[in-house]
Amino acid sequence: MKIITVSREFGSGGRELGKRLADYLKFDYYDSEILTAVAQNSGLDQHYVEDQLSDHGWQAFPLTFHGTIGSTGYLQSSRVELLLKQKEAIEKIAAMGKDCVIIGRNADVILQQEHPFNLFVCAEPEAKIKRCLERASAEEKLTERELIHKMRQIDKMRAQTRAILSGSPWGQRDAYHITINTSNWNIKDIIPAVAQFANCWFGRTVCAFNSPITSATEN
Repeated sequence: MKIITVSREFGSGGRELGKRLADYLKFDYYDSEILTAVAQNSGLDQHYVEDQLSDHGWQAFPLTFHGTIGSTGYLQSSRVELLLKQKEAIEKIAAMGKDCVIIGRNADVILQQEHPFNLFVCAEPEAKIKRCLERASAEEKLTERELIHKMRQIDKMRAQTRAILSGSPWGQRDAYHITINTSNWNIKDIIPAVAQFANCWFGRTVCAFNSPITSATEN
């Protein structure tokens, strides 16, 4: 089983990259499907679940520490329960044993025992603003200043949610196997290279799990 997780800065194109990569590799793809599973398993309205588990859903809580779910006294129990159900949904995806790409939701932390290939997608602020403006719906009429504020707020919430789950900083470079800066790139054009890198990484990982790899330069 091969699992690829995609963490990303808001506006960097990480979701598009993950979907294109899944299509290219013919892997299953999970994004909003995870929220649908949480809603079904909890018996709650999907819109409510999306609101509670979205990146802006935690902003009412002044998290100023790195801790685990068990020590987050600031959080409402209903949101903690949904976060746990989301974790369960991600674990069930892995239990199916199928190759897949999972977008966000700290799947890299949740599934670390499955040895996923973890990507972090980022971009320069100007590139993220341009991407967001180009892809904004007719209902979204944000100014550039409002968009910058939104990007910072959402990325902050992603960092706080990661702190809840693992206590580790979000976006920390050594937590990922490859960081991709999409600035000045057409995401479609870089997919073959990312796929090749992933396949090489999975090949080496399988060997490492099955038998020791000895370098020709090692004594």
